[in-house]
Amino acid sequence: MRVNLAIWDTAGQEKFHALGPIYYRDSNGAILVYDITDRDSFDRVQNWVKELRKMLGEGIVLVIAGNKCDLERQRVVSLEEAEAYAKTVGAEHFSTSAKMSKGVSELFLQLTKLLLARASSGGSSAPKSDSGTLIITEGEAERSSDGGCGC
Repeated sequence: MRVNLAIWDTAGQEKFHALGPIYYRDSNGAILVYDITDRDSFDRVQNWVKELRKMLGEGIVLVIAGNKCDLERQRVVSLEEAEAYAKTVGAEHFSTSAKMSKGVSELFLQLTKLLLARASSGGSSAPKSDSGTLIITEGEAERSSDGGCGC
């Protein structure tokens, strides 16, 4: 089976927040990214979950990624807190490091599996468009200069 994913990266820039609905309308899934060393980025993810659910309904597939797991020593958002939050909103949580290429492929593979499962089950959570799945990312995607991934 062939799957096409249309991916939009909003980069979490607040000055573009008002344009969000243009990007995520008719979305089937979202990847919400926060920086494990930045509490504010985790708080913004929680706001995005509320907004996406309000605009797209409860059927949207959500994946939350704690990025920069290569900076474990500077972590301010505990893994336990993030996983517990993800569970409360019906999302899966992944620890990733864009810098070290850790967890990213697994995240996209799992999101794709979840989207396919929803689509094959029919019902109200089937894909809203046939033009592919639009995925929104939010949060920090900066690369750090520290090494030593603790993922």
